[in-house]
Amino acid sequence: MKSSLLAWLLIAVSVIAEVVGTVALKHSDGFSKLFPSGAAAACYALAIWLMAVAMRQLEMGITYAVWAASGTAATALVGIAFYGEQMGYVKALGLVCVVAGVVMLNLGGQR
Repeated sequence: MKSSLLAWLLIAVSVIAEVVGTVALKHSDGFSKLFPSGAAAACYALAIWLMAVAMRQLEMGITYAVWAASGTAATALVGIAFYGEQMGYVKALGLVCVVAGVVMLNLGGQR
């Protein structure tokens, strides 16, 4: 397997860990519940570590942009799908802008 492909897979797992950590954070009730609080901290630590390992092969700016945008979009979609959050036109436009921004950053490095 190519090392850059492995790095992108690490970013994907990192995003999943971040989203799981955010869901745990919601359930931690302001860090007053032990298990969700510990799960949130562990998931965030894992997410950052995986992203750091991936940055051995990938550019920092693109890596962080993809990680942050993917995590933001995935967390918003989890909120809509599982927590009854409303989509609305503004949120939908925001998600489109997040995805478009990451695409533009990736294309900006192409020559």
